[in-house]
Amino acid sequence: MATVTVTVMSLLLLAWLPTGMTHQDPPSWGKPRSHRTLRCYSAEELSHGQAPPHLLTRSARWEQALPVALVASLEATGHRRQHEGPLAGTQCPVLRPEEVLEADTHERSISPWRYRIDTDENRYPQKLAVAECLCRGCINAKTGRETAALNSVQLLQSLLVLRRQPCSRDGTTDPTPGSFAFHTEFIRVPVGCTCVLPRSTQ
Repeated sequence: MATVTVTVMSLLLLAWLPTGMTHQDPPSWGKPRSHRTLRCYSAEELSHGQAPPHLLTRSARWEQALPVALVASLEATGHRRQHEGPLAGTQCPVLRPEEVLEADTHERSISPWRYRIDTDENRYPQKLAVAECLCRGCINAKTGRETAALNSVQLLQSLLVLRRQPCSRDGTTDPTPGSFAFHTEFIRVPVGCTCVLPRSTQ
């Protein structure tokens, strides 16, 4: 079952990466471009502070995005790991081809990465799978060990999300309890890692 899940994750990544892919050093994760709306929804209009359904109509698109699609698999893996023991160290691994032939892309890469779940209750989707590079350099394919001749950098994907924030319904600066305004913003989510030449040879 674990092999099937890993294979599906690989296929999702390969199918999803080409569109709008960029890499930056350092990445702009958490530096959004936003578009605001002005309506302030009262507590009576919201169900437990959640976004109104008509603002979540693009959720079908979210389900197709890799950072959203991977969450369920990562949560299932994390649940199993609670019973199997802690995750191995996250330092740059030694690449042994005979051990990773059947592994997922992020484990066979010479710029390997892992995923973690980023949770933000004021963002929709509230959970996103975020890639974290395991090496500062890249792995030499011959020795299987890290080399500083190349640098690992994150691959970033733009994703439109919905944000909520407290708002005032009476025109004052103090937020009205239970009231929220919602706006969309673009964030760039790390979805993988790749190798690049260093900016400096020193």
